Amino acid sequence: MASSATNHGEKATWVLHAPRPPGPWREFMEFSGDQETRPMDILPSSPKHFKQPSTASLAVETPTAEEKLDLEKNSNPVQRSEWVLNGPEPPGLWHELMDSVRETASCCGNKYSSLKNQPALKSVVSIQREIFPILVWGRSYNISKFKHDLLAGLTIASLCIPQSIGYATLAKLDPQYGLYTSVVPPLIYAVMGTSREIAIGPVAVVSLLLPSMIQKLQDPGADPIAYTKLVLTATFFTGIFQASFGLFRLGFLVDFLSHAAIVGFVAGAAIIIGLQQLKGLLGITHFPTNTDVISVMEAVWTSFRHPWSPHNFILGCSFLCFILISRYLGKKNKKLFWLPAVAPLLSVILSTLIVYLTRGDKHGIKIIKHIKDGLNPSSVNLLELNGPYVGDVAKVGLIVALVALTEAIAVGRSFSSIKGYHMDGNKEMMAMGFMNIVGSFTSCYVATGSFSRTAVNYSAGCETPVSNIVMAITVIISLQFLTKLLYYTPTAILASIILSALPGLVDLDKMYKIWKVDKLDFLACIGAFFGVLFASVEIGLLVAVTISFTKIILISIRPGTETLGKLPGSEMFCDTAQYPMAVKIPGVMIIRVKSALFCFANANFVKERIVRWITAQKAADTKGQTKDKEAIHLVILDMSNLINIDTSGIATLEELQKNLISEGIELAVANPRWQVIHKLKLSNFVGKIGGRVFMTVGEAVDASFGGKIATAC
Repeated sequence: MASSATNHGEKATWVLHAPRPPGPWREFMEFSGDQETRPMDILPSSPKHFKQPSTASLAVETPTAEEKLDLEKNSNPVQRSEWVLNGPEPPGLWHELMDSVRETASCCGNKYSSLKNQPALKSVVSIQREIFPILVWGRSYNISKFKHDLLAGLTIASLCIPQSIGYATLAKLDPQYGLYTSVVPPLIYAVMGTSREIAIGPVAVVSLLLPSMIQKLQDPGADPIAYTKLVLTATFFTGIFQASFGLFRLGFLVDFLSHAAIVGFVAGAAIIIGLQQLKGLLGITHFPTNTDVISVMEAVWTSFRHPWSPHNFILGCSFLCFILISRYLGKKNKKLFWLPAVAPLLSVILSTLIVYLTRGDKHGIKIIKHIKDGLNPSSVNLLELNGPYVGDVAKVGLIVALVALTEAIAVGRSFSSIKGYHMDGNKEMMAMGFMNIVGSFTSCYVATGSFSRTAVNYSAGCETPVSNIVMAITVIISLQFLTKLLYYTPTAILASIILSALPGLVDLDKMYKIWKVDKLDFLACIGAFFGVLFASVEIGLLVAVTISFTKIILISIRPGTETLGKLPGSEMFCDTAQYPMAVKIPGVMIIRVKSALFCFANANFVKERIVRWITAQKAADTKGQTKDKEAIHLVILDMSNLINIDTSGIATLEELQKNLISEGIELAVANPRWQVIHKLKLSNFVGKIGGRVFMTVGEAVDASFGGKIATAC
């Protein structure tokens, strides 16, 4: 037996060097959860009967400070049991729902009440500052910050212009729509957003997600105008959903897409996007509308059977190598951070000159041709809010809203944590929502935070969202004066620019870490990956969410249970599997359920596991396989993890109590939470177990033996 003089260092070592826990597969397969009874040192035995708590109840009143001090000095286990049994009634379901609504509205209510006593002008200014954060940080803005933002804005503009054109073609829209999307949304985000580094514009994943779902409603090749209308309508609904999430504080909906699911989804989408670029890289004319890998590879294989020009492939691969080498040099030498940012723009300029001077378009090189110039035209009349597909487009908007928000918030929080400031999630959702709503009115499709451009923005030393304004102004100038110069830009270059951005989306290190930490999370990750790869983007998301929910259900219906023992040199009772040095109490089995809810889904499973443990323990005692001189006479249920219990759970506890009584074993309850003990009292279960309810496991053991075996945990 470990010495009682155990120090804190040794205890910390126990925690850090505990045995490896069983994996999810083993937990799922081991229905019984039986554990062999471990030989242990025997503590001196004591009488088996309980010291029954007094029936005199203590008045439940709020004590004064002096009374609290007196209670702390003079309280005993019997009094503490009375505190558990005679606590105030917990709030009901309706009260909890109203509290939730009140909490949601409290933020606005508090702000409204603080504005009531202010002059009208001050109230208006305060409201404007709340809606537009630029009015807060703009007061301390100076020329030094502007120099940094100007450099960062010009740097990300050089990356944004070619990427935006490429992403528009990926979304099966005309090239100018990508440039439009890099004008209005960044300007709106700059005045409403709370992230200083995030760069707004079209992104690869959303540009793939939109056509993969909308082309099922309308073929972009057959009727591009009708397809564009549906994309703009989907953008409008995306903005509505995003703004609603922020307004009603529904950000938790984004969490339905777990981190593991997003990693797998983005990796699968990156490969699909890469395969889609083979159309531009190889100059393929006929390409499938399906995004799955099999359809794409069939189209590529078929294209090789027909005459094709290798010039597109050679030109695209040459500049792809140039961009990747520039990125490598930028990472190796921090002073060259600007090189990977300007490499795509240089590629566009050089390739356009090559095609123009060599008349490459006459030799099979496919070019962009006409890009409409001028500022964003109004698209209010293009929104189809009364069309036959409005319901389907709204569903597309919801899915895109969740994916776009997940990416933007993940990007924003990554860099805000580096800079050490708080990013308001609800304000971010509002900003994203309004910029996409207004964007849908001004010929923009869905915009969100881009990880690649945000990383460049951060590396370029941006100080505030003004870098987004500089970028937008640069794109406006390009739209006004430079679009005619892009006539001879080869489509293979746009494909190479998109391909160059994809390696960062396939994060093998994260996948390996997910596999190492949680196998079920890895299953969701791989499900999303293969779902996107071999089915479709929405199927991949559906598979990931389904696996994540299945994981939650499995954990709920098959909760872990653990037997507890007293940790040497302390007053704590811990899991004997995690801490093999923990000593079991002779004649007592202490069990803790590792679940927040004891309900119809898991109650019978827990009961059967407890009965099997007791049966196995008694069989081991009969065969003399343990050192216990005392048969089990008491089972203590540690309910510290249980937040709530339903009628099925209570009925199962009553069945367990009957089973134990038939075996000559008593049942006690330790550390029940508020809702749990309230329901146990209402169902008269407390009376059925003889009032054996204790505040801690230690007090339950102490009451069992009548001696000072253990005190409060």
